[in-house]
Amino acid sequence: MGTFSCVVIALLTLSLGLPCGPLLAMPPVHRTVLPNRLVLLVCEEHSLPFVTIQLLIDAGARQDPPGQEGLSYMTARGLLLGTSRRSVTAINEELDFMGAGLSASSGRDYTTVGLRVLKKDLDKGLDLLMDVLTQPTFPDDEIRREVEKTLAAIQSQEDQPDEVAEKAFQRDLFLTSPYAHPVQGTRESLSRLARDALVTFYRTYYHPNNSILTVAGDITADELNAKILPRFTSWPTSEVPNVPFVAAYAKEAKVTKIDRKITQANIILGHTGVSRNNPDYYALTVMNYILGGGGFSSRLVEEIRDKRGLAYSVTSFFDPGKYPGAFQIVLQTKNTSAREAISLSLQEMKRIQKERVSEKELESAKKYLIGSFPMRLDTQGKLVTFLTQVEYYGLGLDYPGKYPSLIQSVTREDVLRVAKAYLRPEDAILVVVADLKETGMD
Repeated sequence: MGTFSCVVIALLTLSLGLPCGPLLAMPPVHRTVLPNRLVLLVCEEHSLPFVTIQLLIDAGARQDPPGQEGLSYMTARGLLLGTSRRSVTAINEELDFMGAGLSASSGRDYTTVGLRVLKKDLDKGLDLLMDVLTQPTFPDDEIRREVEKTLAAIQSQEDQPDEVAEKAFQRDLFLTSPYAHPVQGTRESLSRLARDALVTFYRTYYHPNNSILTVAGDITADELNAKILPRFTSWPTSEVPNVPFVAAYAKEAKVTKIDRKITQANIILGHTGVSRNNPDYYALTVMNYILGGGGFSSRLVEEIRDKRGLAYSVTSFFDPGKYPGAFQIVLQTKNTSAREAISLSLQEMKRIQKERVSEKELESAKKYLIGSFPMRLDTQGKLVTFLTQVEYYGLGLDYPGKYPSLIQSVTREDVLRVAKAYLRPEDAILVVVADLKETGMD
């Protein structure tokens, strides 16, 4: 029996079916680990003649070395700029001819490479995917052009008050932590990046034993055996360094005011959040929905927008990553009402810490969170992203079946407990980008 046949048999025997029912009706997902330690997830879904593939590489911006911020981002971008067999022009022409999509992007924790292709063009699409994944050349002239484009984008962001506020908040919160810098890097760090740094980063992290591959769509086990497994099983393994995450979060309140001649204030109020594996994640999800994450039904919207008409928009959210991210309240309001809107936001943080939420608020939050869950899976693209993250965060392939009970089990006492434990209004970081004279905060 051949190696690939053995792998497929192992894959099928490790099949973990996700439940079908009123919450979610989807095909089974099969998980296996290939001989080169690549984790493979497969979901057959034959309603459309497409195959969608996502490869996650544990090589995000948090692995950028000091002084080389933006290296992960530029390495991901560089994959599509030329290989030993194809120029960037040839890559784009092949994609256009097939009507396929090929992408590569970096976030703070990981990089993803994605392919969406018609089933009839799967062989050609896979050839192209493997070429950019395993044979990138990072052509110097193309890299320089990409750096210039990114520098222009960073410059453009300086004219966007929400971007200015977000970057300032991240710097104030994360200090020297690996999450502190923008994924794209900075003008200073990008100007220093050279091709050799991209090649080194690629050779350090882009390996199967540092990756998760998810395949969803119109593909059978036989086609998987014939087309995908031979290509990915031959991808050679290599040891990957374990870079420690050295956290250095802000512990005290801080106010950053940035003066811009604009008509409305852009405000961020927040502090350290949680990691995705925090056991209180689901109670925090419910609590945040009630506080500010529930759109028009949230307390912040009711108090700041509906009752007083102060804010154009206001929301709150936890942004969990592999390591603790941020909690933020984000709002825009007239310059003259900035101080009042900030005061009300702090009041609502304190109120949810002092008294139990109502039964009506709790049930409304649960109903929405459970009822909207299937929307995360209603396209192939969403499905592969969801499954890849489930694997990355170690949630288990039975997660969709468990999610309703995890949310349903949250009590009013849980909401009060996590609000007291994780909200820190007294230590909040405040960033205001506004016409400071009009706000009275100059």
